[in-house]
Amino acid sequence: MADSIMSKAATMEIPINSNGDTGTLPEDDSLEQDLQQVMVSGPNLNETSIVSGGYGGPAGGIIPTSTIKGSSNHSISPTEEVSRGVAVEKLDSVKKWGINTYKCTKQMFSEKFGRGSRTVDLELEAQIELLKDTKSKYENILRLATALISHFQSMVETQQALGDTFTDLSQKSPELQDEFGYNAETQKLLCKNGESLLGAINFFVSSVNTLVNKTMEDTLITIKHYENARLEFDAYRSDLEELSMGPRDAASMVRIEMAQHDYQIHRDKYERLRSDVTIKLKFLEENKVKVMHKQLLLFHNATSAYFAGNQQQLEQTLIQFNVKLKPPGSDKPSWLEEQ
Repeated sequence: MADSIMSKAATMEIPINSNGDTGTLPEDDSLEQDLQQVMVSGPNLNETSIVSGGYGGPAGGIIPTSTIKGSSNHSISPTEEVSRGVAVEKLDSVKKWGINTYKCTKQMFSEKFGRGSRTVDLELEAQIELLKDTKSKYENILRLATALISHFQSMVETQQALGDTFTDLSQKSPELQDEFGYNAETQKLLCKNGESLLGAINFFVSSVNTLVNKTMEDTLITIKHYENARLEFDAYRSDLEELSMGPRDAASMVRIEMAQHDYQIHRDKYERLRSDVTIKLKFLEENKVKVMHKQLLLFHNATSAYFAGNQQQLEQTLIQFNVKLKPPGSDKPSWLEEQ
């Protein structure tokens, strides 16, 4: 059928110019391809317009105003462009992370097996080790002080129960009323002073805990970032040194220039974090001395006054260091919270 249509089209007389003259279309490959295209995809009157002029000329007889449906390029929407940009950005980020991880792992193993060199700041390293040792010892103080609170709390509760028992017996034993009464008053006084000492020790533990688990921990986090930056800096430094020892052709010079750029970036990061660690260590030391001077004085004065039986001095110590005692039973949840 396609051959018969093309044979008829080859002898068909149609107007080919603006004067209406007729002529015979040549039997060439272009006409055959056009007819085959129309047979396959079909004409689209919305996408073509008929104008005057010769076929195939500047004002050809049938000129498509847009490409034939099915062969046009798919337009990319703004949303697709944004999604594609995000995907490319993530891929680039993963690629950089992989390269950086490889270099740092290589540097770490080189240092571990003694084949690579590392940058060392002896003074700063000594201060960091001292901080880690101090934190460990202060954590031990916290454990012991917390244990002391637990044991002393049990003793105060026992004294409270013993005082109540003595009071009850003084009322029920007329022959020993005075003796039970004296002991009841003594146990109640010891209980009251014990609660004051517990308040002082709790205040001590709270302050030391803030120093150790917040202030020191914050400095140690900065130190961890500094140590990671040091490893990255040495990794890119070693990479630059290896490239510098190789050939100096055009390709290698480009790689050396890129390595120099990466080296400078990580060197600046390392220097910045080293400065941050130095400043934080300085302020931490000042804060540690200030806090511990106050807390150790509180602990000493409160403990001495309690075991000396000096109730007035114990109360003055609490006032001096602004220690607020919790009312009895304040640590227990209310009946509404228990529901």
